[in-house]
Amino acid sequence: MSNDKVASVADIQVSVVTDYIAQQSIEAEQQFVFSYTITVTNNSAETVQLLSRYWLITDANGDSSTVTGEGVIGQQPFIKTDQSFTYSSGCVLKSPLGNMQGHYQMRTDSAELIQVDIPVFRLAKPNILN
Repeated sequence: MSNDKVASVADIQVSVVTDYIAQQSIEAEQQFVFSYTITVTNNSAETVQLLSRYWLITDANGDSSTVTGEGVIGQQPFIKTDQSFTYSSGCVLKSPLGNMQGHYQMRTDSAELIQVDIPVFRLAKPNILN
């Protein structure tokens, strides 16, 4: 795993681990595949529900795209106090280096909507920065 990032907002912690998937990447076609595993930990006093996500994905060429939608991996999970939810997903870049950032919108038991920022994290083919 090539990258670890952690951010904490409103007692919700988001940690990210990334990996380069060489077996699925086709460098000659500028297709670089990355996976990321995110763990959302609820350290607040209330259960939260992850309602939606927003991603800004940027490659080393300066091309960017956004991804928005309900929940993550087809789910809108409830995360109880002192519990975590972990999922994995991926993206394809046209360069061997890029980054992602974004946020989740969540709702607390008391119906408060909160935005939890996802820290900027790097997607990098191993040894690309050496």
